[in-house]
Amino acid sequence: MSEEIKTENTVENKQDEVQKKNITVFGKETEFDGELEFSDNLVITGKFKGRINATGELEIDKTAICDVDSIKVNSVVISGKVKGNIEAKERVEMCSGSQVTGDVLTGRIRIADNVDFEGQVSMLEKEPEVDLFSVASDEYKQALIVKSDLPH
Repeated sequence: MSEEIKTENTVENKQDEVQKKNITVFGKETEFDGELEFSDNLVITGKFKGRINATGELEIDKTAICDVDSIKVNSVVISGKVKGNIEAKERVEMCSGSQVTGDVLTGRIRIADNVDFEGQVSMLEKEPEVDLFSVASDEYKQALIVKSDLPH
């Protein structure tokens, strides 16, 4: 029973963490030119020009226009227009009607129907969960074997 309680508490704690994150919204009338850094959630509904370097979640609304040098975030959902390269550790989602021009580097990607996308997609590979300096080189090499190379 104690294990079940711990699991339930862990789930509740994760939900609390998600709910505690602040959401900042740049309104439709907002025009921002510069560099943004944030660790919570940001929603852009106006115009943004510059660079975004953050550990949080980003949403680019259907009314947003972003002309960026680069976007580096944990994840991004795009419904508006983005011109520039995007790097998202977790995921990139391009919603129907969005326009994206630039290269994408991410762990996961979803591109809906009716998306105007011009660029290249590169996938991040998960690093082995091994401390490089605490294992023998043969063991580390085994950790690097691609799963698709293994017999099914």
